[in-house]
Amino acid sequence: MCSFRPYSCPYAGSECSVTGDIPYLVNHLRDDHKVDMHSGCTFNHRYVKSNPREVENATWMLTVFHCFGQYFCLHFEAFQLGMAPVYMAFLRFMGDENEARNYSYSLEVGANGRKMVWEGTPRSVRDSHRKVRDSHDGLLIQRNMALFFSGGDRKELKLRITGRIWKETQTPDGTCVPVLCS
Repeated sequence: MCSFRPYSCPYAGSECSVTGDIPYLVNHLRDDHKVDMHSGCTFNHRYVKSNPREVENATWMLTVFHCFGQYFCLHFEAFQLGMAPVYMAFLRFMGDENEARNYSYSLEVGANGRKMVWEGTPRSVRDSHRKVRDSHDGLLIQRNMALFFSGGDRKELKLRITGRIWKETQTPDGTCVPVLCS
């Protein structure tokens, strides 16, 4: 339970056994897994899949964001939930759970005059990717809704997920105020 124990690699595409501190893992994700790295607290993520009926091998993506001097992992993947394929996006904080509670995030997906919004607190990378996914702690999109958002002939999945990360701070009177990064 030592707070200085190493972190496990948050890359979900393989059972990566690399451990280390956050700066080491950020370099590892960039250099070894070729993960996209972005600066800023807002994002516009596009996911396109030619055959939306296939979700075998859990199609997924990972993007790392740097904002407020911290690193965050945006996960997006497809998997079977019972008999139905679903798509899920969620954010994990690269640090401990008590630090993660200082941040909030929102994710939004939509098209054709409809949208779904998720707001939450990022989970720490101390919680495994599988634990977060299996708890459904993120934006969960059923295939029929994802295809509706994709428009067209429903033969191609095209989702645009936008979002932002903000930091919660307290004023002297105890009121929480969101602080957006510039």
